[in-house]
Amino acid sequence: MELKKMREMTEVELNTELDKMKKELFNLRFQHVTGQLENPVKMRELKKDIARAKTILRERQA
Repeated sequence: MELKKMREMTEVELNTELDKMKKELFNLRFQHVTGQLENPVKMRELKKDIARAKTILRERQA
């Protein structure tokens, strides 16, 4: 997800998106362990998106 879109979201939307990304990361990890993951780069990108979302939420709290 683009950073610009994340910054435009409300805190509720961002938290919802963060939960969705965490669930997707769990599924990707499970696929990786079972050998079914086709694109391992997607895990890295998703981890970075999660970090971006957490950073934006933290900035808003400060």
